Formats: sequence, structure tokens, C-alpha cells
Amino acid sequence: MGAPDISLSGMLLAYLLLLPPLGIGLWLGVGIVNNALYSVLRMTVQLLFVGLYLQYVFVINNPWLTAGWLLCMIIVADFSIVRSSSLRLRKFFVPVLVAVVTGTALPLLVFILLVLGRPMFFDAPLLIPLGGMVLGNCLRANIIGLGGFYESIRSERKKWQQALLNGASRYEAARPFLQEALNKALSPTLANMATIGLVSLPGMMTGVILGGTDPAGAVKYQIAIMLAILCGTTITAAGAIIFTIPKAFDKYGLLEDTIFREK
Repeated sequence: MGAPDISLSGMLLAYLLLLPPLGIGLWLGVGIVNNALYSVLRMTVQLLFVGLYLQYVFVINNPWLTAGWLLCMIIVADFSIVRSSSLRLRKFFVPVLVAVVTGTALPLLVFILLVLGRPMFFDAPLLIPLGGMVLGNCLRANIIGLGGFYESIRSERKKWQQALLNGASRYEAARPFLQEALNKALSPTLANMATIGLVSLPGMMTGVILGGTDPAGAVKYQIAIMLAILCGTTITAAGAIIFTIPKAFDKYGLLEDTIFREK
């Protein structure tokens, strides 16, 4: 037994849930009304398009089409990470892309081929939803980690320069900044793992239960996907910083202000 379908009238009634946040925003003068309406409109259009498109992708289930869609998701995530970190796209697009591809592919390969024991990796109904879950978490962690890393160095230039004057290489000088950035980037994922099942029933588990799987089976899926998310998030957050270091500093090891995008 799958999840019950939502009728058109039910969907329209769901938009009534916008009234409390919009009313609170207007009452308190928070200024979220325009952003909220824009975000809801964009979300609706994007999901309608994706829903219609994925119906055909899942039915066709062609490996090349599936790989192309996953690559499109990764490129969009790459753009979002770099721009949201207030960094120059032309300098950071390629190294961040390498980190995101690595951090997405490795946990998905292990999850699909080894954990689930599926013989075909590019199975659209499986790969695309799982890839979206891993990428979504990597996106948030990378924005926090990558942006925070370079902002920390910019705000603590003397500490950075002192490390270089003492004979440290760029990677040695970057180590304390990298540790701080990774701690901040991974904190939301680790906090979510520590409270999962007690504070909330997470998306994977809920979806599998609604799909007809018993709770015990859903728990195994959730544990496995959370381990995959932690793996991917750690690889992409660390990799994005390490791979971009050669692009961010001049030949003397000083941070180049040109890497930052004007806000």
C-alpha cells in the first residue's frame, strides 16, 4: 500500500499554510513576504517541471539519460555553492565540481552496488532520489565550509601571514582554518544524526514507510543513507577547500582579494 494521492483541491488547500508565516512577517515587519512568495512560486514551478520530467526518465530508465540528469544536478549544486559562498565562479567552478562529483559518486556507489546489492548503478528511480538527498546535504555543508574558510583567512590575515613567515606551507597554514570550517560545516549533519528518530522521523524513513515498507526495514534504509550523507558531506566539504587553495593565493602565499565576488 503506497501513500495516498493528493487531489488538486487538496494541493490548493495546502497553500493556505502560507497564511501564518506571511501574516507573522507582515505583523512583525520582518520583510520575508516578497522572498517567501518568490521562493514558493519558484519551488512550485521547479517541482512541477521535475515531476513531469522524471516520470519519463524513470519509465525510459536509460543510463545515459540518468547520468546526464545527475550531472545536471551536480552542476547546479556547484553553481549554488560557489555563488552562495560569495566567491568568483571562474576561479572556483572546476575545483568545487571535482569535490562535489567525488563526494557524490563514492557514497552512491557504495550504497547502491554494495549496501543494496543492485547490479545497475544508473537505475533512475533509485539513483536520482538518492543523489538528490546526498547533494542537498553537501550543498548546505559546502556553503558553510567553503565560504567560512576564506572569510576566516581574510579576517585573520595577520595569523595567516605569521604562519607563512614561520616557514609553514600554504596547506600547513590552512590547517587550523580548515579544521574550524569543517567543524562548522559538519555540525548540522552530526546534530541531525544525533537526534534522528527522537526529534523527527527523517525523509528517507518516512518515504519508505509511506511506500509500504515496515518500520524496521525503513530504519535500515535511513541508517544507510545517513552514513552515505555523512561520507559525501565530509568529502565534498574538505575537498572543496583543499582543491581551491591553489586558485586562491598568489605566489607568495597571500590571499587574493579578487577571489571574492562583490555582494
